[in-house]
Amino acid sequence: MEKTEVQNQVHLDAATTLLTGNLQEEATRAGLDNTLQRWIQDIKDANNPEMHQIVVDLQDLKAHFGSGTLDKDVIGRLLTRLGENTLKAAVFAEGNTKPRVEQLGEALLAAAKQVQHPSTSTEDGLQNGN
Repeated sequence: MEKTEVQNQVHLDAATTLLTGNLQEEATRAGLDNTLQRWIQDIKDANNPEMHQIVVDLQDLKAHFGSGTLDKDVIGRLLTRLGENTLKAAVFAEGNTKPRVEQLGEALLAAAKQVQHPSTSTEDGLQNGN
């Protein structure tokens, strides 16, 4: 079954919501893996070689979250690169999808800052090796 633009928009919204929540909590939930996998598949389905690095970084992020050892430096680096590349990829989006891709890019960059420079002690679980 071919995915519709609406389905892709729903997946974009879900990824943005996940990133704007408490990333430490989200990392412990089973839904994170599914959200990342849907996102990877949507980008693969776009069949755009310009987005290859996004797929690679998402797969690395998914594997890192699944490893059980969360390294804030690795997560922060991946989220930053994903945010930058997602914002660049927004030029390929059309209609109502484009602002969602841009919001996702901004959410990725904000999440990277949250992980790298936590403002509260609630982020202690995303420290090196914890």
